[in-house]
Amino acid sequence: MKKTEIVANVERLVSPIIEENHFELVDVEYVKEGANWYLRVYADKEGGITIDDCVTISRALEARLDEEDFIEDAYILEVSSPGLGRPLKKDKDFERNLGAAVEVKLYKAEDGQKEFEGILSEYSQESVTIDTEGTSRTFRRKDIALIRQAVEF
Repeated sequence: MKKTEIVANVERLVSPIIEENHFELVDVEYVKEGANWYLRVYADKEGGITIDDCVTISRALEARLDEEDFIEDAYILEVSSPGLGRPLKKDKDFERNLGAAVEVKLYKAEDGQKEFEGILSEYSQESVTIDTEGTSRTFRRKDIALIRQAVEF
């Protein structure tokens, strides 16, 4: 089974758990790091997700994964909050961050610069627009290597 199929199956299994607890499913990843496979589920809720919330999701999902048993590799299940500095990937990530400060890193430099910071003002399937010091800049999504919420210290 391919990684994309595993992710889709996990999303199908975890969605009812997420919905009945009034959480939001942010993302599911199935990745190999070193010798280990990790199945990561990122969830959130208004006011932020707690450790107890993650345990609730993890226990319920674990039971459903054991029932269906479609992942051949040994893996480590992790359930957590999206965390700061996490990339924006899906439309709901962009929606949640409209009006927030974001960092944009491009594959290739534009005007001698590869990194930009500004307020996320618009997004579509093709582009992302940020406002930087009174100027709007629009980037094609395919040119963006990384876009994430800016972390202010």
